[in-house]
Amino acid sequence: MYKIKKEDLTALFRAIAAEQELYVPVKTAGKVNFGPWSEDAEVDIDTLKSVKSPKDIFFPQSENLYTCEREGRKLKVEPEALKEQKFTVFGMRACDVQGVKVLDQVFLADPVDSFYAARRKHGTMVAIACHEPEESCFCKVFGIDCAEPAADVAAWFAGEELYWKALTEKGELLTKQVKVLLTEADASEEQKIEQEKNNIREIVEKLPYTHLSLEGWDGNATEKRFDSPLWEELYKPCLACGTCTFVCPTCQCYDIKDYDTGHGVKRFRCWDSCMYSDFTMMAHGNNRTSQMQRFRQRFMHKLVYFPANNNGMYSCVGCGRCVEKCPSALNIVKVIKAFEKEGGEKA
Repeated sequence: MYKIKKEDLTALFRAIAAEQELYVPVKTAGKVNFGPWSEDAEVDIDTLKSVKSPKDIFFPQSENLYTCEREGRKLKVEPEALKEQKFTVFGMRACDVQGVKVLDQVFLADPVDSFYAARRKHGTMVAIACHEPEESCFCKVFGIDCAEPAADVAAWFAGEELYWKALTEKGELLTKQVKVLLTEADASEEQKIEQEKNNIREIVEKLPYTHLSLEGWDGNATEKRFDSPLWEELYKPCLACGTCTFVCPTCQCYDIKDYDTGHGVKRFRCWDSCMYSDFTMMAHGNNRTSQMQRFRQRFMHKLVYFPANNNGMYSCVGCGRCVEKCPSALNIVKVIKAFEKEGGEKA
């Protein structure tokens, strides 16, 4: 384990950015989101959660797939180049890292998404433990330990120092790149980090959603959950705004569109939402014709369909972004608690 003073983090960022792209939490107009590091960027590593998760570094909100141009009577199709530049994402949280692992199950399964695979191949994740988890957090429900993020490099703040531990081969390579700026931590300091982990876990145990019950939510619950009359009541406050899907670290729905540039056509994909009435619209219409059906689909996918097809892995990571951002205070926590009450279980 290594350490570096918090005041020296700019030098660390500079050293990383000298050899590869670097993405960090950046504050713009009072909001924190991940963006490219630069000398004049307002880096904010103290805010617990960015508004959006950093998933769009691996799965961009919009990306070109190929360009089609006419040359006389011939059509020229030029595929977009795959990511070749190495990059590091610094400042992720344990829930964000797990979100990327959920995306791996989708985009790295056959047929492999070559655009996503190239980014995963070249990307290194540095995750910081959550010094003070917030009331909206419930990552422990899904087996995530925010005191010990499972990234390429795990990091902890203790006092005015950042402690750094490489966990993977990518992490070791990044550590080697910046090792001149790091100091080796001694045994007493490693013990201090163990205490920090214990403190974080004590906070987690006191959070209001930590002990949500997932009983009855698994890959075998399709019929029972799907047919529940609760959906007819739960969906009514939903505005179908799609906010929950756009801040979510695991939502992977996208649409493919064509854009006429005036001298050719660009085909691109962009994030979409299962909450929209035109999602997966086809010539014959849409197979989910009501907002209730679309609302139900979102939560059935997170808690039933996804674990059914991915060895029990849920596609919620308990980050709490939807809890914070839904304008109708309608989120996955409310859904889980409603079904707890229906089953006569602990609410």
